[in-house]
Amino acid sequence: QIWRLITNFLFFGPLGFSFFFNMIFLYRYCRMLEEGSFRGRTADFVFMFLFGGFLMTLFGLFASLFFLGQAFTIMLVYVWSRRNPYIRMNFFGLLNFQAPFLPWVLMGFSLLLGNSIIIDLLGIAVGHIYYFLEDVFPNQPGGKKLLLTPSFLKMVFDTPEEDPNYNPLPEDRPEHQPRDQDHNEQQPQ
Repeated sequence: QIWRLITNFLFFGPLGFSFFFNMIFLYRYCRMLEEGSFRGRTADFVFMFLFGGFLMTLFGLFASLFFLGQAFTIMLVYVWSRRNPYIRMNFFGLLNFQAPFLPWVLMGFSLLLGNSIIIDLLGIAVGHIYYFLEDVFPNQPGGKKLLLTPSFLKMVFDTPEEDPNYNPLPEDRPEHQPRDQDHNEQQPQ
């Protein structure tokens, strides 16, 4: 049942407020990350998913957590919030705070709904590990980039760069495209 390594991230519990809340947050913050800090870097975005999924699966085995959809959502929220620290947030019109506090507010809200916060803590921990290895450690004295996106992912997901030395054949150049025959011939009247 190897598919369970992937499908455990797709389960958000039974239909209800928590389910819809997670779906909205997953869509919103996944989209904002993709359009923001991962714009034009699809392979790096996919690698973040794979890296986070691997760590969550590994840690989830030790904590006996088998459904990791909510942890995955919290990981995305954590990475987005750390990369956008000056954005002011408002939670249901009751609470104003800076973006880096959003995962903690969501964890408190989850606690109020009666859910276990272990899954939220797992998402925050994995999000922090990714953020630290990707954004903090490489900028430290003596630090270097440890998370390198594999080249096969770049080959599959990223568009190849234009070769500045490429010289197209004369028939492939735009100025030598054949014109439409209908415009050259006159229509009989």
